[in-house]
Amino acid sequence: MPTAPTARRPADPLDLLHLYRRVRADTAGLAAPLSDADATVQSMPDASPAKWHLAHTTWFFETMVAVPNRPRYRLFDDRYGFLFNSYYETVGARQPRPLRGMLTRPTLEEVAAYRRHVDSAVETLLESGPSAEVLDLIELGCHHEQQHQELLLTDILHLFAQNPLRPAYDPSEPAGAARNTPVEAARFHMFDGGIVEIGHGGNGFAFDCEGPRHRTLVDPYALADRLVTNGEWIAFIQDGGYRNPLLWLSEGWATVQAEGWWAPLYWEERDGEYWTMTLRGMQPVDRAAPVVHVSYFEADAFAHWAGARLPGEAEWEHAATAPNRGLRQLSGDAWQWTRSAFAPYPRFAPGPGAVGEYNGKFMCGQFVLRGGSCVTPAGHARPSYRNFFPPSARWQFSGLRLAKDA
Repeated sequence: MPTAPTARRPADPLDLLHLYRRVRADTAGLAAPLSDADATVQSMPDASPAKWHLAHTTWFFETMVAVPNRPRYRLFDDRYGFLFNSYYETVGARQPRPLRGMLTRPTLEEVAAYRRHVDSAVETLLESGPSAEVLDLIELGCHHEQQHQELLLTDILHLFAQNPLRPAYDPSEPAGAARNTPVEAARFHMFDGGIVEIGHGGNGFAFDCEGPRHRTLVDPYALADRLVTNGEWIAFIQDGGYRNPLLWLSEGWATVQAEGWWAPLYWEERDGEYWTMTLRGMQPVDRAAPVVHVSYFEADAFAHWAGARLPGEAEWEHAATAPNRGLRQLSGDAWQWTRSAFAPYPRFAPGPGAVGEYNGKFMCGQFVLRGGSCVTPAGHARPSYRNFFPPSARWQFSGLRLAKDA
């Protein structure tokens, strides 16, 4: 899901070489537990096979970096451009997204060979002292691949949840009894608001939709010091939250009825206890942990039920960058839904060429999430990061933090 970076100093070639090697190795490591069959199947149109993630991120480096900057570069396979392009209209035709699971060939072993072929070309280019523009593209590709590392895990979880065997991606931690550790009630911290600055300021990498940094008016507000827990969500379920149309947006209520939602995605009820599918297989729901796999519609309904609301993204970022406010779980637990539509900041303009295609043209019908989840690569997220999904999306590790008007 690449986008153009904001204007800034180019990355150091040696540092970038280390980053490139680490990111590429991390992706291969995530795919290591998977069989060829695991990596090929597509569980729904919104999810992609792990093999496709491995190849698409490689296609980006081949198409955007190696081909235009290495005159004697040899394509690994000239058919792969069609197979592994994602959304780039300016680059050419592509395999339809809902049919990526039909790609039984190339094999997982052949995709690994493709990755090695492209890695050799990119590393040689980095060692040759490329231009600042090429360095920016390679850095962009690394962060793009980190996005796909997260998607690979969320998509594998969705796939394994459809399997009656409920296989564990990582069986290293055995299932245990549900924790009932008492959780203190959330405390709301007050923020004065006013004219505040949000958005990326240009120091270090950012995707184009994170800027330009700009001023915006925020009314006084309060933000919960922690995320909503599974235990609180169980109270919402047991109070009839999924049966009360007064809590829901119209489209959300229609979705609840059409899809039969009664709990977060992957939850099951067994002998009066709640269980959920995780990357470690089926586990008892940990009532003290943050709730995840809820849609914007569910998050908004819960907030109404709790006598609160979702934060705006400017409120979230202002609070996340304020000193000594005692906010917990800002990143590393769950993406946090905001009530803000994914829209351009003032003076936003997509970058030139193919890499400018992604964010700008999707600024319609999506809502912004902030923070970062338990499967977001370390160091990938930042306070200005704007994740976004349609309001019905549930398969991501998405949760919520409550807000209130002051």
